[in-house]
Amino acid sequence: MHLSQRLMFSLLGGVAAVSLAFAVYQAQAEMNTLSDEIQRQAIVLAESQQKSVEQILESGSLSDLQAVVDQYQNRNHLAGMAIYEDRGQILAVTSSLASNLAATPTAVFNAIETGRGDEEYFRSRGKRMHIFALPVTARGRPIGAIAVFHNVAFIAAPVWRHALTSVAQTLLIVGMTLLIVHWSLGQPLRHMAQWLRDLRTGGTSGDGRPPKEKIFGLLTSELTQLATSLNAARASAEEEARLRDAGLSLWTAERLRISMQGKLAGSRLFAVSNREPYEHSHQGNSIVWSVPPSGLVTALEPVLRASDGTWIAQGTGDADREASDDRGRLRVPPDHPQYSLRRVWVTKEEEEGFYFGFANEGLWPLCHIAHTRPLFRSGDWEHYQSVNSKFTAVLLDEMQGEKEPVVLAQDYHFALLPRMVKERRPDARIAIFWHIPWPNPEAFGICPWQRELLDGMLGADLIGFHIQAHCNNFLETVDRALESRIDWEHFAVKRRDHLTIVRPFPISVAANGDSGANPEPSPALQNLLLRELGGRPAFLGLGVDRVDYTKGIPERLRAIERLFELYPEYLEKFTFIQIGAPSRTHIKRYQDLMTEVKQEVERINRNLRTGSSWKPIVFAPSHHSHKELEAYYREADLCMVTSLHDGMNLVAKEYVEARHDDQGMLILSRFTGASHELSDALVVNPYDTDELAQAIHAALTMPADEKRVRMQRMRSVVKENNVYRWAGNLIGELAGIRLETPVGQDAILRGGGLPPPGPIDNRPQLNKLPHL
Repeated sequence: MHLSQRLMFSLLGGVAAVSLAFAVYQAQAEMNTLSDEIQRQAIVLAESQQKSVEQILESGSLSDLQAVVDQYQNRNHLAGMAIYEDRGQILAVTSSLASNLAATPTAVFNAIETGRGDEEYFRSRGKRMHIFALPVTARGRPIGAIAVFHNVAFIAAPVWRHALTSVAQTLLIVGMTLLIVHWSLGQPLRHMAQWLRDLRTGGTSGDGRPPKEKIFGLLTSELTQLATSLNAARASAEEEARLRDAGLSLWTAERLRISMQGKLAGSRLFAVSNREPYEHSHQGNSIVWSVPPSGLVTALEPVLRASDGTWIAQGTGDADREASDDRGRLRVPPDHPQYSLRRVWVTKEEEEGFYFGFANEGLWPLCHIAHTRPLFRSGDWEHYQSVNSKFTAVLLDEMQGEKEPVVLAQDYHFALLPRMVKERRPDARIAIFWHIPWPNPEAFGICPWQRELLDGMLGADLIGFHIQAHCNNFLETVDRALESRIDWEHFAVKRRDHLTIVRPFPISVAANGDSGANPEPSPALQNLLLRELGGRPAFLGLGVDRVDYTKGIPERLRAIERLFELYPEYLEKFTFIQIGAPSRTHIKRYQDLMTEVKQEVERINRNLRTGSSWKPIVFAPSHHSHKELEAYYREADLCMVTSLHDGMNLVAKEYVEARHDDQGMLILSRFTGASHELSDALVVNPYDTDELAQAIHAALTMPADEKRVRMQRMRSVVKENNVYRWAGNLIGELAGIRLETPVGQDAILRGGGLPPPGPIDNRPQLNKLPHL
């Protein structure tokens, strides 16, 4: 909807609302005044005749009663008067009123019964009437009633009169205003909007000059100054980023963008991941977009924007197809397009086998030493090959005609993709980053298709892990499973005349400086504390995890129970909030874990209850946005990351990054990649319940000065080694790899010469391993 149209409808609604509200108020006030006047007149009239009627009734002269009531006819809105005996029968009634009374009104009976005056509004023969009935007594007992009747149809008249006046006023005001807006402001507003859009995007669709109308004088002046400042700041930031790129200063999104422009040297970047950076969904009758929670978007978007790259990912939103073209393509971000998103459509059956089956019931437990048995099914393996082949075909289609494209595949979902792409585009620089741990060779040997997975990954020019130990495990696995030559000095593998470099690239969060003072606590957090505990306890602990068996949540809960056994003084003083986002909920192992966690929380709370509203553990099994989590991070006195095995675990770094006050303490499992960088945390063995309990006690009793020193050092590590450095180092090293273009590459660049990729299966039959 255009700006002028929104203005018109807003004006119409505003004027109409004010006019109608004022009309209703006036009408109601006038009706109340008229009703009060009618009631006052009726009471005065009835009381003035009460003594006379009592005397007449006692004397029995009914003819005198008729004379009394007949004197009140044809008097403005007064309909008349009636005299009733104690059983409600009419003794006398004004002649003009008699035909309008069908039955004795309820107010008459109430007045006789209670001995007090009563009134009511009622309809009689289509007319709206008001009656006031006053009891007539003799020797202390009611012997009848006087009833005064008014015709009150006229009271409703103000409503219609004021409503019609309001409608007329609204139409007149809005009509004149719309004409003025259309004639005087429409074109200038469109000009202003276009000028602002060009300032924001750097476009030149208009004449480049601000609106010259006097009405926009002050606004134009201020915006011109703002535009000048923004252009200067943009130029300064680009220059600063270029200077920083030559030194060892802080990495930012802008520095990453400038760095990649030079290192990619015109090559386009193609990112491949299972999760998409933007998702479209239906909301009522409209389609809205959102950014799924993912650190990858933060890290890779600056690079994709700098190279006008393409992100290839599975379309998962219920409105993704409607928001894409017939090939699944669209430009993103939706509000300021700078690179392309190509969505891949995966069937429900393929997702069950590829993602939930082989990737998350096979590779995930295989690579995490968390004592959950991996499941390998041949049907899942076929789907894994099929989906890798499908993504490869889409990637090759997007790369058609591009020289020396740069490909960055993400995680264990696409172990086969590097070899599939390399065989068809040997000129492509390909990296795969493995976000989860790599186990020792004996553990990985459980997989029946380990040779195929390793061979697929070695199609890449660069393989990245979080830490050096995972690089070592990978090379040892290759050494045992494949025929290849390993260069341990340079951490490289030569297979099929192709060299693959293996390097650690510890991923991080987007920490590029302090954001200033801590904002106010989150209302959602305060409501949770009030609802569950009656208020904030003296000490607050926090855990933030997906409900996954690798995260050590049951071990953490048992350590909290042990803390209260060792240090009962924390009863009613310490509460631990466990945020547990449901994950992969239709896999049975995850269903069982969610049940186990809930039951363990209930058991501990039941055993440690004190009779007050205090709880030792509050479990919040729901998803939280990053902004919501930041409020929890800032409030918690300690954060526990007790993973049994983790590639990195960004919760640890998020907690540190959020503590601008340099307080709080991190308790961190030694089996996380983050423990190799955050040595000032309290590093623990998550299987040792007593050690965990003692670590909680140490965090709660640690002097503030020691906390400050430890947190400052950890924050310095996270700030220096942020996610932009991770992306810059990873893609920078990949871009620096020298490639040898084979003969016949020109045909490949034109998109021909090789058949589409298909599932691979070069596994010798002797390599089959039993399912464990």
